Amino acid sequence: MNATTDLGLYRHLDQMAPWNDRLQVLEVISVSDEAPDVKTFTFRSDNQTWFRYKPGQFVTLELPTADGPLMRTYTLSSSPSRPFSIAVTVKAQAGSIGTRWMFDNLVTGSHVKAYGPTGDFSLHSHPAAKYLFISAGSGVTPMMSMLRWLNDCAPWTDVGFVNCARRAEEIIFRKELELLGSRMPGLSLGFMIEERSSREGWFGHMGRIDAIRLPLLAPDFREREIFCCGPDPFMRAVRQMLDAAGFDMTKYHQESFAAPTVEEIPAPFASPGEGGAGVPAETVTAIRFALSDVDAECVAGQTVLQTARASGVRIPAACEFGLCGTCKVKKISGEVEMSHNGGILDHEIDDGFILACCSKPRSALEIEA
Repeated sequence: MNATTDLGLYRHLDQMAPWNDRLQVLEVISVSDEAPDVKTFTFRSDNQTWFRYKPGQFVTLELPTADGPLMRTYTLSSSPSRPFSIAVTVKAQAGSIGTRWMFDNLVTGSHVKAYGPTGDFSLHSHPAAKYLFISAGSGVTPMMSMLRWLNDCAPWTDVGFVNCARRAEEIIFRKELELLGSRMPGLSLGFMIEERSSREGWFGHMGRIDAIRLPLLAPDFREREIFCCGPDPFMRAVRQMLDAAGFDMTKYHQESFAAPTVEEIPAPFASPGEGGAGVPAETVTAIRFALSDVDAECVAGQTVLQTARASGVRIPAACEFGLCGTCKVKKISGEVEMSHNGGILDHEIDDGFILACCSKPRSALEIEA
C-alpha cells in the first residue's frame, strides 16, 4: 500500500464499516520473528474493513487444527492508531498446542476466524497523567500496543517502562523500544534480565524485580498508574511488592488469562419428570437452540455453554470465565443469571446478548445458536 492509497483510506475511514467478528475472517499478511520462539502475526480483514479497539485489548483466534477448532486468546501488540491491520505477538512454550500450530501452519495468505477485540486492560479505561508499564516475557504485548498508540497520538506522555526477561536475546521488541526511547521525550526504559548469555553482552540490571530494584527503575512509582502483565507468579510478586510499599492498589491493573477450574459437565437426561433414576422436573430447565434446531435440558447449576456441549450444539468459547466474550450469543427469550468478568458490554446485554459460559437459566430459554 503506497502513501497516496493510505491517505485516501484515512480520508474515507468514516465511510467504511469497522471489522465485524461475526461476519468476517482475518487474512495473514506477514509473519516475523521477534525473539527465540516468538513471532508476530499481522492480519487484515478479508473484507477490507478497519479495526476499532482500545490499545491493550485482545482477540480470540479460532485455529482450524486437525483435531477440530481450537480457541486461543492473544493480546494485540498493534495499535488502533493504525486501523487497517492488527497483530498478535506470541511465544511458543514447550507445551504449547495452539501457538505451535500457528508457527507451523500460518503463512502469508492463510485465513483464520477471530472474535473481539475486547478487554478492559487499557490506558483508555484508566487515564492518568503518568504511567508505569511492568512486564515480563510475552506480557510485553499489551504494553507495546499502548506505547505504540502513545507514540502515534501523545508522544510527550510521561511513561516508565520496565521489561523483564530471562536473557538479553529474549527481550521482545528490544530494538523498537530503544528506538521509541530516543523519540519519546517522556519515555523512561528499564530492562532487567535474570541470567547472562554467551550470545549477547549485558551491562544493565540483573536479577528479579523487587522492592529495592523498582525504585531504581521508577523512583516515583507511587505517583503512577501501573499496568502489569506477565506470568502469574511474576504478577503476584509485583502486586505483593506494591501493596507492601503502600502503593494505592486502585491504580494497579493487571492482565491475566488464567484458566478457571474445570467443571465436570453432567450428562443430558432423557426428559424432565422421569421417575426412578431420572431428575426431578424442578431441577431441569428447557433450552431451545434455535439455529441448531435442538431442544435441550439444563440441569440445575449448569451453564448455557455446558448444556450446549452436552447436547451437541457448538458455541465457540475460549476463556470460559466471562472475560474474552467469544461465547456471546443472542437470547431470544427467557431470563438468565450471568456473572461475567467484562467480556460483554452493557448495551449488548440490553440488546439481549449473553455470555454462554457464565449464564445459568432462571427460566426456559430460547437461544440464537
